[in-house]
Amino acid sequence: MVLLITAVIGSIVDMAAFLNLATGVNSWILKTFSNVFAIAVFGFVLTCLWVFVSPLGKIKIGGANATPLLSRWNWFAITLCTTIAIGILFWGTAEPMYHLYDPGGRDIVAASPEAVRFSLVSLFMHWAFSPYAIYTVPALTFALVYHNMDRSYSISEPINVLIGRRLPRTLCDLLDAVVLLSLVLGMAASLGACMLLLSGGIGKITGLHTTPVLLAMIAALIVTAVLISSLSGLTHGIRVLSDLNTKLFFAFVAFVFIFGPTLYILKESAGAIWGYLVEFVPRSLIVGEAGDRQWANAWTIFYWANWLAWAPVTAMFLGRIARGYSVRAFIAINFFAPSLFAIVWMSVFGGFAMAVDAATDGSLKAVLDSEGPEAVLFQAVTSLPLSALLVPILVILSFLSYVTAADSNTEAIAMICEKKSAEQGADAASLQIPQEMPQGKTRPALKIIWVILLVSTAWIMTAYTGIDGVRMLSNLGGLPALFIVIALNLTLIKLSLNPKLVSKD
Repeated sequence: MVLLITAVIGSIVDMAAFLNLATGVNSWILKTFSNVFAIAVFGFVLTCLWVFVSPLGKIKIGGANATPLLSRWNWFAITLCTTIAIGILFWGTAEPMYHLYDPGGRDIVAASPEAVRFSLVSLFMHWAFSPYAIYTVPALTFALVYHNMDRSYSISEPINVLIGRRLPRTLCDLLDAVVLLSLVLGMAASLGACMLLLSGGIGKITGLHTTPVLLAMIAALIVTAVLISSLSGLTHGIRVLSDLNTKLFFAFVAFVFIFGPTLYILKESAGAIWGYLVEFVPRSLIVGEAGDRQWANAWTIFYWANWLAWAPVTAMFLGRIARGYSVRAFIAINFFAPSLFAIVWMSVFGGFAMAVDAATDGSLKAVLDSEGPEAVLFQAVTSLPLSALLVPILVILSFLSYVTAADSNTEAIAMICEKKSAEQGADAASLQIPQEMPQGKTRPALKIIWVILLVSTAWIMTAYTGIDGVRMLSNLGGLPALFIVIALNLTLIKLSLNPKLVSKD
C-alpha cells in the first residue's frame, strides 16, 4: 500500500518523471522476461492437460463427503465473469482491427484474407486456453491445499507444500504484499480498459470525446458502485450479477451471429480454429514465423502479464468456491468451458468487426485511428438492427462486467490486509455461500483506501497514456505474479504425482 501511495503522489508531483520511470521499467520487463512469460504459460497449459487425465483428476475437492457450494451453471457463470470481465467487450472488436492492418511482422498483406485469419488466430491465442491455464493452475492448486490439506487461507500455503516446510513469517508477509501489488496493478489495467470502453459508449450516445475529465467521472461512478456493493452487504448478489451477465453475453453473441454476417463468421472461424491448433506451439513459444518479438511483447506478453496479475488472488477466490467437485470437473469448468466460450465470442465478434470494416471501406480502422479502440465496438454495432438500443445496453453491460469482477477481489484484498484465516474467507462471505465456517468481515476503511488507490492508478495511466498505460500496468503487475504462479504450478505437478497427499477419503 505504501508503494502505491508513493507512486500516486509521485505522479501528481511530477507526471512526466513518473511516466518516464514507468515506461523504463516496462521496457526492461519486456526485454528481460518475455521468454519466461512465454515458456511458463505454455507450461501451464500442459499442466492442465496432464492433471485432467492423471489420477489426481478423480480426487474430490473437499473430500469424498464434500457437497458442492454452487450449481454447475452458477459455478461457470461466476468463473466466467470473475475472469473475463470487461476484456471480451473491449477487445473483441478492437483487437482484430490492429492485427488486420498490422499482421505481426509476417509477410502478409494488410486487410487480406490471410490477415483476417491471422487476426482470428491471434484472438484465440490471447483469449482461450493459454490465459485460462494461467487461472486454472493456481486456482486448482489453492483449492486442493485449502480444502483437502486443511491449510490456511493464504497464497503462501501451496508454496509451503512445494518445499515441504513453512516459509518464515516475514517471507509470507512479503508474498502477500507482492500478490496485492500484482492484483491492484492488474485490476487497474482492466479498469483502464473499462473506463475507455465506457467513454466510447458515452461518446457514441452524447457526442463527447474521451478526456481526462470524462475518464475521471467514469472512474468515480465505478468506484462508487464497487464501494456501495461491498460496504452495504449487497455483494451476495454476485451470483445474481454473474448469472445475468453470462446470459446477456450469450444473448448478445447469438444476436450478432444471427443478424450479422453469419456465413462469413462460420467460414473464417473454421479456418482460424484449424490454424490455431497448427500454430499453437510456435505462437506460444514465439518461435519461427511467430518470432516477431516486438509484436509479441505488445500483444501476447501484454495479455499474459495482465492475466497473471489477477491470477494469485483470483485463484484463492475460484479455489474457495470449488468445494464439492472433482479435480476433473474443476478443469472442465475453469479451463475448457470458458476457453470454448472465448473462441465462440471472438469468432463472432472478430469476424463481425472485420466484415463490417471490409464492407464500409475501412470505417472501423478509421474509427480506431481517430477515436481509439474504445469506440470500435459501438461503431460496429451501428450496422446491426436495433443499434440505438444496443449501444446503451452495451454501456450498462460493460459497467456491470467490471463491477462483478472487481467486487470479490476488492473484498479479498481487504481480507489479506486483515491477515484473516480461512474461517474468515472473504470470497465465501461476499458470495454468502453456505459453509461450515463462520464468516468474517473486513474494516470498511481498508476497502475504501484500496479502491481509491486502484482507481487513482488506473485514471493516471489511462488519462495520460491511453491504451499504452493499460499495457504498462499489465506488465508491471504481471512480473511478480509470474514467479508465484510458476511455484504453484510446480506444487500442482507434485500433487499430481502423489495424489495421496490430497486424498481426503
